[in-house]
Amino acid sequence: MTTTTSTATSYYRFKPWNVGRIVIWSLFALILIVAPLVFTSSLALTMLSQIGYLIIICLSYNILLGQGGMLSFGHAVYTGLGSFLAIHAMNLAGEGRMPIPLVFIPLVGGLAGMLFAVLLGFVTTKKSGTTFAMITLGIGELVASMALMFPGFFGGEGGITTDRVYGKSIMGISFGPAIQVYYLIAAYCFVCTAAMFAFTGTPLGRILNAVRDNPERVEFIGYNTQRVRYFAFIVAGFFAGIGGGLTAINFEIITAVDSVSVIRSGGYLLFTFLGGATFFFGPIIGAVLLVFASVLLSELSKAWLLYLGLVFLFMVMFAPGGVASLIMMNLRLAKFGKLRALLPSYLALFGTGLVAVLGAACMVEMTYHLQLNEALGPELTYLGATLNAKAFSSWFGAGFVLLTGLGLFELCRRQFRRQWDHIQEEIEHQIKRGEAL
Repeated sequence: MTTTTSTATSYYRFKPWNVGRIVIWSLFALILIVAPLVFTSSLALTMLSQIGYLIIICLSYNILLGQGGMLSFGHAVYTGLGSFLAIHAMNLAGEGRMPIPLVFIPLVGGLAGMLFAVLLGFVTTKKSGTTFAMITLGIGELVASMALMFPGFFGGEGGITTDRVYGKSIMGISFGPAIQVYYLIAAYCFVCTAAMFAFTGTPLGRILNAVRDNPERVEFIGYNTQRVRYFAFIVAGFFAGIGGGLTAINFEIITAVDSVSVIRSGGYLLFTFLGGATFFFGPIIGAVLLVFASVLLSELSKAWLLYLGLVFLFMVMFAPGGVASLIMMNLRLAKFGKLRALLPSYLALFGTGLVAVLGAACMVEMTYHLQLNEALGPELTYLGATLNAKAFSSWFGAGFVLLTGLGLFELCRRQFRRQWDHIQEEIEHQIKRGEAL
């Protein structure tokens, strides 16, 4: 009998680095570091701080909406309750009754958000789809109504105030200046964004996508879909609470109207969708849009909510994937070398669309002026132009600009559609030739 002995050679196998991912995360960290050095005004610093914690909140909401397919109308409950627990912890720490440094206060908010997600999420995730959405809406209204019933915790209509400067400063960092608060928010923003991105690759994150796409098949292979939704709900509540804790540090005041209301939950839903719920970076875009809309657009016009509603309507109709989907479509064109051919069409669409928007905006502003500011006279200044809300010439001019812009836009749109279809056919042919080779 012949015995053959084989010796197995052990060796290490290294997985190649994902250079693209390293570049993107490094660029993200660099933007967070450099942004306040480029935009140095106090308004810009305030907006950057808001963008930082809203990125965390919108990404946490996207765990439910984008990754789990759970439409929630009560996400502000966990953000707001995390804010209130965090601000109470700050007050106790300032009085010396609880030794918690300010850098750990967001974690207090995160644990609070997770605790309430454990308590309320077990009931909420019993159902899915429309029933889930209605339950979250009911819980949101319940918590908002409780705000006036428990003034000791919620502070009544005036809310709870605090002072973030307490304890001894470390290396000159007292978190009194806004720039120090920004970098604290930026650090949490980077770490939480990385953690939520890592969550998408975990077994729980993967099975959550499966529950979103085909819950029946997930149950067939032996998973409890309610338990998967429940665990994801807890994770989302934790990160939402961290965002709420950072909100308390940034503003040093928390009110129930601005933190746990259904309007706030609707804002998270609206801008997460506008950014692109089907892509991980979509909620980041949505957070930026939320700050620009609430801070800048609201100052430019009293009709900003009307404009926002129209933008949302057009995005649902023509780009349901949000801004992120538009970016990805154009990256696909650039990959196949077709983007440059569409640039003139893009410019034509943008120019004609802008003309139509300006005409419509003038008519909206004149209408609002007649309804709200009629005592100030018929004239108003809009984008450097003087309009008379009661003059036929102003209305005729605005209507003429609107109709002209719409007509030119429709002509450009038809031309763009033909060119777009032709380019997509060429891309499909290139893909098929590549597969054949």
